[in-house]
Amino acid sequence: MSDADPSRFDSLRQWAAERHGLPPEAVDLRLAAGDASFRRYYRLHLPDGSTRMLMDAPPAREDSRPFVAIARDWAAAGLPVPALHAVDLEAGFLALDDLGDTPLQARLVGEAETLAWHERAMALIHVLQHRTTPAGLPGYDAALLARELDLFPEWCLEAWLGMPAPPGWETLREALIASALAQPVVTVHRDFDAMNLMVQGSELALIDFQDAVAGPITYDLVSLLRGRYCRFDVGRFAAWVEAFRRRAVEEGRLPVGVEPAAFLAQAQAMAAQRSLKVLGIFCRLTLRDDKAGYLARLPHFLAHLEDSLAGLDGHHAFKAWLAEAFRPALRERLGDRP
Repeated sequence: MSDADPSRFDSLRQWAAERHGLPPEAVDLRLAAGDASFRRYYRLHLPDGSTRMLMDAPPAREDSRPFVAIARDWAAAGLPVPALHAVDLEAGFLALDDLGDTPLQARLVGEAETLAWHERAMALIHVLQHRTTPAGLPGYDAALLARELDLFPEWCLEAWLGMPAPPGWETLREALIASALAQPVVTVHRDFDAMNLMVQGSELALIDFQDAVAGPITYDLVSLLRGRYCRFDVGRFAAWVEAFRRRAVEEGRLPVGVEPAAFLAQAQAMAAQRSLKVLGIFCRLTLRDDKAGYLARLPHFLAHLEDSLAGLDGHHAFKAWLAEAFRPALRERLGDRP
């Protein structure tokens, strides 16, 4: 059960038994996955051979109401999300469709297949933005953008590396917030990475959407293209961003007058914001939450950050600090790890 609470596991087993008219000892319940939050997922094997995915989200630590509301709204809009079979918000237990064990990263095994699956994933972003309304979702406002950016100096620099915020930080911070707020507002999954896209034949399904917000049109796009598992060259990234811009204009989500260069700059700025946030979050998960494995991904997101900033004009002091101070400090600190 990993680090799951045994008492909650027993309660979940009892809950499943009551729902399906089974004695608790006959319930076949196996840990399927955990994530960076306090949620745990268990696969329930039923006597008829079918399965369900049970979510254990302790109410004192996780509010499942947004997940439930979004799952219902997006299902009604025709989005590929797991159906809800049972919801007990007081206990923090949910029964969902079992979408299997194949997240998108398992399909990223060769260049042709990787490119094809990314095309499918980008098509799903268009569907998400086109079929849903951001009304009712929390706003991805200046305060939230700022809190996310501040994770970088607080957790990555001060708490993990023992470094102060660098020259040019405040200027960059304000520029990234302004760029995000200047974009059209759409439905944003907020973690549209390969690990949250489940392969269903030749299609993809969405999971872990409980943190969805009303926010910038480029956010999910850069979450995908500058995510955990791939690093695409400058030309490929720019071509995909331009293809996305053209379709968003055709479908009315983006004004006709938004020029390719301006939209690319917005995507680069959004990718920089997200990379800085992730660098901070991964250090916080390590230091505060005692989660293993996240520090090894820091160099990957540093590369994403460098790629993103290279596509933006200005910020020379910060770029120089990144190359001359941060990268060597990161390399040295990671070298100290067992």
